[in-house]
Amino acid sequence: MITRRTTRLVHEGQYVAEVEVEMSITNEGWSPYLSLDDAYKLDDVRQALRDGDLNRASLLAKVFKLTPVPA
Repeated sequence: MITRRTTRLVHEGQYVAEVEVEMSITNEGWSPYLSLDDAYKLDDVRQALRDGDLNRASLLAKVFKLTPVPA
């Protein structure tokens, strides 16, 4: 089994968070996959962004605010 660090984006409302997770690569059918802890981490970040709790989200990920670009 090989593990690789990667970044997943979580978008919620006007915020986007970059979450560092570890992907496990195997020769099995469901590869690559996340660990249960990393899946919970993604869920925690998404819930924090939904609740507007940027402090909690920024403890787990890099948080960015999206701003519209005038056309």
